[in-house]
Amino acid sequence: MERLMSSSISSKTHFKSSIFVPPIAPLEPKRVWFPQTWLSKSPVRCSLMGSGSADAGEASEIKKVESNDEIVPFSTASASDSTLKIKEWEVERFQDEIASSQGIRIRRRPPTGPPLHYVGPFEFRLQNEGNTPRNILEEIVWNKDKELKERKQLHTLKKGLENAPPTRDFVGALRASYARTGLPALIAEVKKASPSRGVLRENFNPVEIAQAYEKGGAACLSVLTDEKYFKGSFENLEAIRNAGIKCPLLCKEFVIDAWQIYYARVKGADAILLIAAVLPDLDIKYMIKICKMLGLAALVEVHDEREMDRVLGIDGIELIGINNRNLETFEVDISNTKKLLGGVRGEMIRQKDIIVVGESGLFNPSDVSYVQEAGVRAVLVGESLVKQNDPGKGIASLFGKDISL
Repeated sequence: MERLMSSSISSKTHFKSSIFVPPIAPLEPKRVWFPQTWLSKSPVRCSLMGSGSADAGEASEIKKVESNDEIVPFSTASASDSTLKIKEWEVERFQDEIASSQGIRIRRRPPTGPPLHYVGPFEFRLQNEGNTPRNILEEIVWNKDKELKERKQLHTLKKGLENAPPTRDFVGALRASYARTGLPALIAEVKKASPSRGVLRENFNPVEIAQAYEKGGAACLSVLTDEKYFKGSFENLEAIRNAGIKCPLLCKEFVIDAWQIYYARVKGADAILLIAAVLPDLDIKYMIKICKMLGLAALVEVHDEREMDRVLGIDGIELIGINNRNLETFEVDISNTKKLLGGVRGEMIRQKDIIVVGESGLFNPSDVSYVQEAGVRAVLVGESLVKQNDPGKGIASLFGKDISL
């Protein structure tokens, strides 16, 4: 099991971090994984990689009250609890400083820390600028934190992994398609909705859409699994895999915890998305190692020069996605691909034989040609295909020819 280095929080306090690998070694009770988390100024929660029983115990002490803004947790206070929270707060502040040094602007949700208000035996955290998300991506990530707290049951994954279907070669499928057609390999996305566009397709049948994509010549498929903002699900991923689709499947999830990688593997994924705007370098490195142990490909997504430079400095990268959409504002500019692939960066990518995937803002043959000339060997397209009456025929319109032959 890979170990993260010990992090010195102060001259008096030291914490040892570890990343959890269920099928390799048994988990010691309540071992703490302190991810290299997110931005400065606002604290974040440290991930408790336990067996699931810890969450149940915590739930018995924490109740929820409704507010106009969100469900605000409150708990009965005790001296020992307060001491623990202060220590967690110190660790979280330290981890934020690391992320800030890497230019990561997305903060993690701050559900814990020194209480803001005491009322009798209760402590309350109220809404303020520090615990309100600042943009769409931050809101999605904070919601993902809450989802994981409710769903995480690590002990069930061991049994699930034993019965998981074998993985297919995601990277190999992209290379083969590019060699066959001379055009960027297509990762066609099964996507019902988005925060910026709303519902894209009312009569949404994920299996039928996946079958149409495969028939139309897609090399691989991407399946949205976020429920709240994209109306996707892991059940959609599982249904497509069980339907006999031969195209390798990318789990399009906002990954903030290693548990999601294992869960995607159990549900039939062959690859998973890692977003550099959310994950610090050390988290990306160890998540890639987990992916390789599980037989999954990792598509590491970047949007700007700093993220690209960070990712190019990480060993073991095979796929880099350039998202032309700014995930903080959801604005799209396809010239972003050309900007990130110029000069030294483009040469380094060619030397490492990394497949670059163009993402977002691709609607017609001229868009595809533009990003191909910039250096991409694959494209990930969802909206312009899924809105077509026949998504498979939409592929021919996207490329200007039938690529299924």
